[in-house]
Amino acid sequence: MSTTSNPETVFTTSTRVRCDGADGIRGGAALGHPRVWIEIDERGYAECGYCDRRFVLKGGPADHA
Repeated sequence: MSTTSNPETVFTTSTRVRCDGADGIRGGAALGHPRVWIEIDERGYAECGYCDRRFVLKGGPADHA
C-alpha cells in the first residue's frame, strides 16, 4: 500500500497560470513556496516545479475530465 498521494490537478481556461503552493491553505503563501508563473504548452498541461501541482487547459489535449 502506497502512502503517497497523486499531485493535485487544477483545470484552467488560461495558458498562463500562477502557483504559490498555498491556494486553499489557511495562512496563505507563508506556508507555500515562491510564486511562479507557468505556461501551458501544446501538450495541454504544465506542472509546478516546486509542488508538482498539474495545471490542465480545459478543452486541451490533456483534458480527460
